[in-house]
Formats: sequence, structure tokens, C-alpha cells
Amino acid sequence: MTTDFDFSNKDLFGPVVFRPDFNRAEDINANQAWSLFFTAGKEDKKLGFNAEAGRLFTNLLVAVVVAGSIGAVLFTSAG
Repeated sequence: MTTDFDFSNKDLFGPVVFRPDFNRAEDINANQAWSLFFTAGKEDKKLGFNAEAGRLFTNLLVAVVVAGSIGAVLFTSAG
């Protein structure tokens, strides 16, 4: 059995963002961004291809920031 997979490639086990085939000029979607964040740059397809997971994490992040800001304004005593 022959295979065309190159196990000697030094970029094989490195982070995806430093591989030569990772095109930085190309836009990435929210799933790829969150997948890179959660895996510390090692995999960009860990969350799959459904856009809902990326939107969920983005909306959760926005909600935490907004709730924290409102909480800081409401519960901080003014001078």
C-alpha cells in the first residue's frame, strides 16, 4: 500500500497558523477563529463547519462584556 502523506514534514505537528498552506490573506470564519483560540492555534476545523457554534461563542463573549460593563456602572459607588 502506498500513501502520499508525508510524515517527515516538520510543519505537520506545528500550529496551523504557522504552516505555509495557511493563507493569512484569506478571511476566516467565526468557527475557525474560535477553534484556533480553543486549541491554541493547533487546529482550525475542530468546531466543524456549522456556523452556529461560532456565532454562539461570539454572542456569549459580547453578552459577558455587556453584562460586565453594565454591572460595573450600576454597582460602582460614585465618589
